[in-house]
Amino acid sequence: MNILATSGGFRLGRRTRFEPGPLIDFAFQLAGSPQEPRFCYLGTAAGDSPALTAAVYEAFVGTGVRVSHVALFPMPNVEDVRAHLLAQDVVWVGGGSVAGLLAMWRLHGLDEILHDAWVAGVVLGGVSAGSLCWHAGGTTDSFGPDLRPVTDGLGLLPYSNGVHYDTEEQRRPLFHRLVSEGTLPAGYATDDGVGLHYRGTDFVEAVSDTDGKAAYHVERGPDGAAVERKIVPRLLE
Repeated sequence: MNILATSGGFRLGRRTRFEPGPLIDFAFQLAGSPQEPRFCYLGTAAGDSPALTAAVYEAFVGTGVRVSHVALFPMPNVEDVRAHLLAQDVVWVGGGSVAGLLAMWRLHGLDEILHDAWVAGVVLGGVSAGSLCWHAGGTTDSFGPDLRPVTDGLGLLPYSNGVHYDTEEQRRPLFHRLVSEGTLPAGYATDDGVGLHYRGTDFVEAVSDTDGKAAYHVERGPDGAAVERKIVPRLLE
């Protein structure tokens, strides 16, 4: 039961739009390093953009990775979504609107299906919205440029989550305020390029594809103020 919640994953490619980075490789390691890993991309948060989906397929050209995707717009593209997701080694969720993602998943029953896949041993991962979704809540730009809280995540992980902590200036102060107020529970945040590995509901470690980046644990202190603790991630190669 592994979740890899990140502010990274794919990187800009040299010959293709994207290429899998060390965080993606680590997800395959968590799945037991199969020779031909089955990787399913969920692009719900970006409206199942055909261009982004095509870029994910292109990123793995020439590798042994067996890529697939599940789209919900305008209708599910696979006949049995449950069977398909349960047959994967890694399910990777792309970024975009976490509010839209959660609504569509619940409408189509993916909230329950993904819980069952997690229990069955499928590695769940993703970036940005694909990180927030597994948690109790976090901060989101789903509703506009001014960040707002989201408090109805899937809750597989009982923590809050902050993403893009070092590159979007609203993220840290709002995350602190929401934890301080009790709107969000204590949780973990990531700089770009950093991932959080959970086994079951336990935080195991932070990992990074970039030197000098960090993860953070934020909780409400005895005086009600947010207390932030820096976590130095293990650098992936």
